[in-house]
Amino acid sequence: MSDAATFPTNRDEDWRYSDVKALKALDLGTFEDWRDIDVAPGDTSRECFVITDAGEDANVDSDGTHLTRLRVKVGDGGRCELFGVIAGGKFSRVEIVVQLGEGAHFELGGVTLGGRDTTREFVTRTAHEKPRATSNQTIRAVHWGQGTGNFLGRIDVVRDAQKTDAAQSFKGLLLERGASANAVPQLEIYADDVKCEHGATVGQMDEMARYYMAARGIPPELSRKLLVRAFIGDSFVNLDDEAERDRLMDAALFKLEQHL
Repeated sequence: MSDAATFPTNRDEDWRYSDVKALKALDLGTFEDWRDIDVAPGDTSRECFVITDAGEDANVDSDGTHLTRLRVKVGDGGRCELFGVIAGGKFSRVEIVVQLGEGAHFELGGVTLGGRDTTREFVTRTAHEKPRATSNQTIRAVHWGQGTGNFLGRIDVVRDAQKTDAAQSFKGLLLERGASANAVPQLEIYADDVKCEHGATVGQMDEMARYYMAARGIPPELSRKLLVRAFIGDSFVNLDDEAERDRLMDAALFKLEQHL
């Protein structure tokens, strides 16, 4: 079987905006490897991660391609939290498939950053199959140069999953012309007593906010950094571990410092 037949293409919905050419740097034998995260009923699981360039961390291959695929199953009343920063690799993708039990919760907070000719993305599919489960996903993308940040998020709510409460929020901030951000939020709902919402916006720096900060004597470079910091900070609001929150913010700000 040829590589072209094995790997996905941009015709596949979940890979629409990906750099599929970069996938050929991966080992075909491990492409379908998934890591399972099983949260027992009533338990809580939290993982925080940072994906940086090979020169800064060993979690990106030397060819600049990174692929993480997670299958998450949360038992009744359990809670799973994932928080991460994707700031390295020519192509980096974190893909998450979630199955929620009754009264379970899934929390995702993520940031993508980068310039040059890079693509960095979160792709999720969350299955609400039992009543009273909740999920919240907050993704922020900051890109410049020819960088691209993507979020493809699908939420499925089956007929018996009443009292579901699910939300997705994606915002992209483009610091230069040529950068791009893409969002594909999808909701497929068969239950009638649910609360599901999603929002996606892409834009440039708020010039009015910069004007007001300049009027109060804040230098332009500092005002820009403060606005970007506040922008990406939304992703980690629900992370109650201060040390981990600071680590993720520091990793994101370090990447930004190289550009701002």
